[in-house]
Amino acid sequence: MIDSSTSKVSRAITARKDAGSGAVIGYLPVGFPTLQTSIDAAVTLATNGIDVLELGLPYSDPVMDGPVIQAATQRALAEGFRVRELFPAVREIVSQTDVPIVVMTYWNPVSQYGAQRFADDLSAAGGAGLITPDLIPDEAAEWIAAADRADLDRVFLAAPSSSDARLRQAVEASRGFVYTVSTMGITGARSDVDAAAATLVARLREVGVENACVGLGISTAQQVREVLAYADGAIIGSAFVRALAEGGLEHLAAVASDMASGSRVS
Repeated sequence: MIDSSTSKVSRAITARKDAGSGAVIGYLPVGFPTLQTSIDAAVTLATNGIDVLELGLPYSDPVMDGPVIQAATQRALAEGFRVRELFPAVREIVSQTDVPIVVMTYWNPVSQYGAQRFADDLSAAGGAGLITPDLIPDEAAEWIAAADRADLDRVFLAAPSSSDARLRQAVEASRGFVYTVSTMGITGARSDVDAAAATLVARLREVGVENACVGLGISTAQQVREVLAYADGAIIGSAFVRALAEGGLEHLAAVASDMASGSRVS
């Protein structure tokens, strides 16, 4: 099994579990609606109860993202966002909060930048790890080696369609948590979190997962509570992006505080 003793993300999730609940992980794309506002927005999540920050790296072909996140990332690119701007943004966020930061990115930008260079620059900026939704463990040797050298978490995905062998691979290759996809399809808030998520988490437990965090479709504090009844973390994305787009930092703070209330034991 992976040694998670140096993982900031694992420690943050464990702290929430020890408090009797689980972690809330909040996603926002860096560079939306502007680079500085995205930095301020990440800090806003951190200061309103979010336990782990997930920063999305804008990409020209975001095949897994729903319309809310696609629109935000496309605007960031239109505003001129470049990959190199990620690292000073992470550094500035880290200077204002102790909440660990993982970056969500498709593999192509990392490959183009250089896997080891990307890992080293992210680590130097204070980042905690990387989520790679389109990279499977048996094709990830280059990234696993780079992440090990930079002491970064690496988060792979598990889906309801994954075989037991694939789930075991994801568990063995991940450090920090396994991103547990609650539904088949793209991201976006749904009225009900798919019941398949609970079954998938149970299957991951059987193959030794340390932290299974559920994403895709969580949009209310009640859904956070429901997910944390069986999972170690709840991942929220579209709801936060929409809040920022529609009401700015003040509205984002209110939504984050509400979502975080779902993880607090009354």
